[in-house]
Parts: sequence; C-alpha cells; structure tokens
Amino acid sequence: MRFWAAQIGSAFGSRITRTVLPIIAIVTMAATPTQVGLLAAAGVAAGMVAAAFVGTLVDRTPKRRILIAADVIRAIAIVFVPVVAYFDGLGIHYLHLTAAIVGAATVAFQIADNSYLPVLVGKEALVEGNAKLEATDSIAEAIGPGLAGILVDLLTAPIAILIDAATYLWSALMISRIKASETANPDTDPSQGLITDALSGFRICWNLPTIRSLLLADVIMSFFGGFFFALYMVLGLSWLGLSAAVLGLIISVGGIGAFIGAALVGRAEATFGFTPTLVGSLAFGLFSSAFIPLSLMLPDWSVWLLCAGQLFGDGFLTIFMVLAISYRQRIVAQDRLGRVNATFQLSTQGALLLGTVLAGPLSALIGFEPVWWLVTAGYLLAVPLVWLAMKR
Repeated sequence: MRFWAAQIGSAFGSRITRTVLPIIAIVTMAATPTQVGLLAAAGVAAGMVAAAFVGTLVDRTPKRRILIAADVIRAIAIVFVPVVAYFDGLGIHYLHLTAAIVGAATVAFQIADNSYLPVLVGKEALVEGNAKLEATDSIAEAIGPGLAGILVDLLTAPIAILIDAATYLWSALMISRIKASETANPDTDPSQGLITDALSGFRICWNLPTIRSLLLADVIMSFFGGFFFALYMVLGLSWLGLSAAVLGLIISVGGIGAFIGAALVGRAEATFGFTPTLVGSLAFGLFSSAFIPLSLMLPDWSVWLLCAGQLFGDGFLTIFMVLAISYRQRIVAQDRLGRVNATFQLSTQGALLLGTVLAGPLSALIGFEPVWWLVTAGYLLAVPLVWLAMKR
C-alpha cells in the first residue's frame, strides 16, 4: 500500500512536469516550436541514456534506494526552476537541462519500479499488483495534464511546479517507509564495465524466446506509436477541424479505457486463460487503430470513431501490458530483471523516437490517410510474434 501510494505521487508528478515545463517555456520565454520540441526530446534522450546503464545498477543495488534517489533528484531539479527564475537566470537551456535530469530520473524510477514489485507482492500476485499500478497510471494520464493547467491558472507556474516537486517528495517518503527486505544478487560482476552491462540486458532478452518476442512486439508498437504521437494532433486539429477542447476530451477517453482495462484484467485472465487473454487483448487493442483512418473517410462520425479508438485501444492494450509485464516479472530471474526492464525501456524509447522522426516525411511521401492505414497494418505485425511465442 505504501508502494502504491508512492506511485500515485510519482505518476501525477510526471504528468505535471511534462505539462508545466512547456507552459513556462511558451508563456515566460516565448519559446519557438523547435525549442519546445527540443524540451520534450531532451527528456526522452536522457531517459534512453539512463536506460542503457541503470539496469545493472538496479540488479546490484537495493531497489528502494534507487526509487528514493530518483524521486529526490526529480524534486530538487524541479525546485530549482522557480529559484533560478527568481534570480532572473532562467533560460530555455536551463529548462532543457531540467527536462533531461527529470527524464533520466523518471526512467530510472520506472525500471526500478518494475523490478521492485515482485519483491513486495510475490509472483502469485503480480497481475493484481500491476493492474492497480496501471489503473493509477491511467487516472494520472487522464487527469494529470488538465490538473497541471488548472494549477498554473490558479496559482501561477512557479507555484504549480513547487506542488509538482512535493509529489516526488511524497513518493520518496512513502517508499522510505517500506521495510521489505531485498536479497543481494551476488552473480552480477561489477568489473564487467558499463558497455558490457548495457549489452547484457539485450543478451538476456534474446536468449529467452518468449521475452525476445515480447520485446520485438513492444519495439514494433513503439515505432508505429511514434507516428501516432507525431500526427494525431495534426489529424484532429487540421484534417478533421476539431477544436482543442474536443480533441482533449477525446484523448481523455483513452484514460477511461485504460482504467477499465486495468480493472477487468484479472477477471479476463480467470475467464479466458493467460495466453488467450494476452494475445486477444493485443489483437483487439492494435486493431482499434483502424478507427483513426476511418475517421478521415467518415468525417461526420469522426468524434465517435476517435473516441472508440481511444476507449477500446487503450482498454485492451492496458490488459495486454499488465499481463506482459507480469509475465516478464515471473519468467526473468530477480537478479536479471533490472537489466531486462532497462532493455525494454531503451529499445521502445529508441523505436518511438525513430517513428516520430519518420512520420512527417512518410506522410508527405505517400499521403496523410494512407500513412494511417500503414500504421494500422504495421501495428498488427506484433500479434503473430506474441502468438507464436506463447504457443511454444
């Protein structure tokens, strides 16, 4: 329960940071779109660097310490934003540095978070534990950005960012009160070196056929997810002519779907079995992306089609993610789980960045509507990978 309470603070803190930093850049510095884009890229790039090297640290070090350190680092980085602004030293480059520090610490927290849960609940309760965490995350995703905007309007950005820092300190406090013991991992060799450590996670994943297939499936989904992130706002605002408010509400429907999926995952697994639920939820979730190009073909129904895509897509994919993460936590030895989680983070973030970069040029080359059908077909490549792996 303390771990869950900590995750609530961390989840909302991450969303507030992601929303408030661009607001500060745009409102107080008149930042250009390129500068705002670099603000997001700084966090992702720093997270990829952290993912490359933090996995072995998670395997060798008590995970609770890493979680607390990540929260404290994020809180300090955030607190310094209004402090530096008070002394008229706040510039866009400082915000880029802050985004990078927070992005790296957030990835370290997520890797340690996924590796720590089995220590607390045991392998028999992983699905229930992950479902609760995903439900919290979905609520934070649906409410957090809007809450951040309200805090900025009511309290100004500097006060909102201080509240953000408080959420991280709350998370650190809750985790510090956890007394569960962690066993040492003596088989990790600290003399291997950082590069060898970073590569060892890939070797572990590749030598476990089901984990390898889940990793490849995640990479496929992240790559085409990059197209989604790059083009979805363009789709809604420019091609369909929706207002920002309506599009924001449509996106919030995804949070509702994710919450429903997290609430139903245990019952679905008990009813249909682990493998049918895993593969079926993946297939239905990814097929829901077809609602996006359909909205271009049927613009009068676009709002309902996009809402359906958000509701069913996020709902089914949340079921898949809960089961996939739980499976990874069961199959991978505890002394290797940190490196495996880091490999998933690094690979998926890299694929996401690549997809984001290629989305614009490819849509210009083949057309805006065809690129969305390509995304739908590309997503579905992940389904046979997972089905064949789990069939073995």
